[in-house]
Amino acid sequence: MKTKSPQPEIITRNGKPVSVILPIAIYQEMLERLEDADDIAWLKEARKKPQSFRKLSEVLAELEV
Repeated sequence: MKTKSPQPEIITRNGKPVSVILPIAIYQEMLERLEDADDIAWLKEARKKPQSFRKLSEVLAELEV
């Protein structure tokens, strides 16, 4: 039987929400999703820019200097 994960607890101050307590697994999943969203946004911007490529031999020669 699967146990129900605890619900986030909202902390209020003067009747307004100021913080939330949530299980670490949910927090870690949120962080991963945020990182994925950042990666996707970066990729979309990168695809808008013109692409240029150099020959491998040119790059290797530059690295040997």
